[in-house]
Amino acid sequence: MHTGLITSDPSVMMGKPVITGTRITVELILEKLAAGETVQQIVEAHPRLTEEAVRAALAFAAAALKADVIYPTGDAGL
Repeated sequence: MHTGLITSDPSVMMGKPVITGTRITVELILEKLAAGETVQQIVEAHPRLTEEAVRAALAFAAAALKADVIYPTGDAGL
């Protein structure tokens, strides 16, 4: 899965998870996908990325959301 493709180092991008060997954050990849960019567009814009790395970023984010944390949406009273 994303093992080895995502790293976090306090000396790189303030410790945010990045694609290993780059300064491209998981956060940036998610923002680009949310804005409607395709995986291919992201890879073309960042030649050091691969489709596998973009998918690893998605897998990493999904795993992070599985933590025992509740994220209020503001709709709790509905």
